[in-house]
Amino acid sequence: MFTPCPTERSQAMADRVEAFVRDVVIPYERDPRAGAHGPEAGLVAELRAKAVAAGVLTPQLLPDGGHMTHLETAAILKRAGLSPLGPVATNTMAPDEGNIFLLGKVATPAQKRRFLDKLITGQARSAFYMTEPASEGGAGSDPSMLATTARRDGADWVLDGRKMFITGAQGAEVGIVMARTGQGEQAKATMFLVDLPDPAIRVERVLDTIDSSMPGGHSLIVIDGLRVPADQILGEVDEGFRYAQLRLAPARLSHCMRWFGAVVRAQEISTAYATTRKAFGKLLVDHEGVGFMLADNLIELQQAALMIDWCAGVLDAGATGSVESSMTKVAVSEALFRIADRCVQIMGGMGVSRDTVVEQVFRELRAFRIYDGPTEVHKWSLAKKIKRDALAGASHG
Repeated sequence: MFTPCPTERSQAMADRVEAFVRDVVIPYERDPRAGAHGPEAGLVAELRAKAVAAGVLTPQLLPDGGHMTHLETAAILKRAGLSPLGPVATNTMAPDEGNIFLLGKVATPAQKRRFLDKLITGQARSAFYMTEPASEGGAGSDPSMLATTARRDGADWVLDGRKMFITGAQGAEVGIVMARTGQGEQAKATMFLVDLPDPAIRVERVLDTIDSSMPGGHSLIVIDGLRVPADQILGEVDEGFRYAQLRLAPARLSHCMRWFGAVVRAQEISTAYATTRKAFGKLLVDHEGVGFMLADNLIELQQAALMIDWCAGVLDAGATGSVESSMTKVAVSEALFRIADRCVQIMGGMGVSRDTVVEQVFRELRAFRIYDGPTEVHKWSLAKKIKRDALAGASHG
């Protein structure tokens, strides 16, 4: 089901990651420490210690600190995703994987030593503070609505605001905070690096959400008089939106990679069920309604795999990939959800129980259709581009 690895080094690492997830990680899926708000710190540490021993921690990074290509990363993260705990164990889970990528591209050498190194080694987790409460008119899918402010105070900046659905904030040690710098409609945004915990950043509550795979869950945050020295600005002042775009396309795509692996696993489990369970005198798979669902799953998995690899190739060619990643996020998230839904249906009562991981995969995929941009927002953005290109073409005709 996995497409061929593009290089020998990615093939070798992908094989090691898959073996680790299947042999070591999957038995932990019934561990009570998996938690309703994501795996607890003790479980994360235990899994990552085993990943270190297996040589598969942060596997997308090269020994010299460089990053494998996006296509190579796809081959590896698809296999890490075979269990919802796989990305946690291998240190390829969101938001850390995306934050590691961003810091590697933008952070200064001093910032890398202080903030990035401990993320790479899996000793710390991070959070990306951008989304804000909709009830207060803050930024969600439209980052231009950013309401959190940053004002200069001597050599420092002081940040105030509220953030919502901040993944991993509970227990994180590194924060990247997006805040508005300047006034008016043309106000810019800046990214600030912060050590956590900080008394000026308070977790008001961890939200109860449909998904449960990400350590720390998703939190409502209050930022009250957070003082940040100027040397903790990530990149340049007023360039936060540009850096967010640098992070966004690869982060969208890595979500697709990880959940692809999870759905491959759900397909394996539902196939095993359908080829051993009998009803009305024959195996479930021999009933056309079930066999056709498995066939549809196989077709859509192959399509999703190819879409992921196509987008990865676009990014590797040096493009920003904003359009391609939007297309891929929509196509893959919707397809994977349909596949997970069919897997639940095939398994009947077992599909809605927590006796297998299929139920969790279904829940996680439902959430994936919303985070990193709901399907409808991506389609709206693509429709605007279609109109813009069509009008530009007409004017040249």
